[in-house]
Amino acid sequence: MPTRILPAVGDADAVRSLTTLLSQLPDAEPVAPVSDSTQLVDTLARLAAESVDELPEVVVVHERIGPVPALELVREVALRFPAVGVILVTTDAGPGLFAAAMDSGARGLVTLPLSYEDLASRVQAVAQWSVGVRRHLGHGADVFTGVGGTVVTVSGAKGGVGATLTAVQLALAAQASGRSTALVDLDLQSGDVASYLDVQFRRSVVDLAAITDISPRILAEAVFRHDTGVALLLAPAEGERGEEVTDRAARQILSALRARYEVVVVDCGAQLSGAGAAAVELAERALLVTTPDVVAVRGAKRTVRMWDRLQIRKAEETTVVVNRHTRSTEIQPPLIQKITGTAIAATTIPANFRELQAAVDAGRVHALDGKGVVRQALWALAGELGLVKAPETALVRRPGGRARGGDRGAAGFRRRRE
Repeated sequence: MPTRILPAVGDADAVRSLTTLLSQLPDAEPVAPVSDSTQLVDTLARLAAESVDELPEVVVVHERIGPVPALELVREVALRFPAVGVILVTTDAGPGLFAAAMDSGARGLVTLPLSYEDLASRVQAVAQWSVGVRRHLGHGADVFTGVGGTVVTVSGAKGGVGATLTAVQLALAAQASGRSTALVDLDLQSGDVASYLDVQFRRSVVDLAAITDISPRILAEAVFRHDTGVALLLAPAEGERGEEVTDRAARQILSALRARYEVVVVDCGAQLSGAGAAAVELAERALLVTTPDVVAVRGAKRTVRMWDRLQIRKAEETTVVVNRHTRSTEIQPPLIQKITGTAIAATTIPANFRELQAAVDAGRVHALDGKGVVRQALWALAGELGLVKAPETALVRRPGGRARGGDRGAAGFRRRRE
């Protein structure tokens, strides 16, 4: 049977030379190359959704692939598609990179300029390994074959604007609609998800920070299953330990969660860390919560501009959520959109702290009255974002309205800190 090989190369000249050599290998069947990390992961996810057997045996990742750095991409592919063997093509033949590539999950390393003999030898060895893994998987091993979950980050324009409440309710809405959901507290120094949900649990996101290969068993030991069904990965009780969660660790952790849950909601808080920057950069949807007052809106504008400067996320790729909205305030959503240059959520969250106070004080925000306007609005927001299943979105109503259906950046942040 021919060996299917998928090249992932961002450079046009490198694509030509690599595909030419691959086409000359015996029993090789090169697949149409992909030009960036997103296209590679999406292609593999689509094939895996059909069957593990549809996946190529070998993926060849060029060192100049982007936007996700090559080693991070190798790690994500190895984690999400364990039946695929990854070969890294690089100009650096040193032992340091070789060790890093192996730690990331690569099955081989080929140096530039490419030689036929070296490439043929590596491809053959990796293909044989992949076939052996698939033979083993055929006997019932646990492997993720879905398209990968949706990661949504929730950040605050400043402290106290309601980012944590928003994150918690989005996760609850997604879980209640039948989607497996994880809620991650990446507000590492002052995270309050545990307090909001009345949870005491000794494990936290820090326990995964130093693990290079996060298996399903290790992940299951680190998360806490809440009574609502939401899987919680909490911030550390000792805020100073948050420094242990680097941007690289955050990528590994979120990739592992995305491979196991349909929806992953991340509370990033109001202070940007390397881990938070990586999460915002990685997310399919990045929400920025603000209140309709001058201080908060200025904070939202500063945050959006900082994300853009650090190449974490463009303004137009960010969605602002307006919390504590009233019709009488001077600052309305269209003005906030104009000031920040972002998209704006159609669903606004009304101001009604009386509805929230008892639940917040008791640490039981999951027990909010389903008829309350704040809770209805937050669940309607989940429908607008596509986090709940379609049959459920038809039942979610906006308050007073009709039913609605429904690495450069992290590295840049790290450099600025240094």
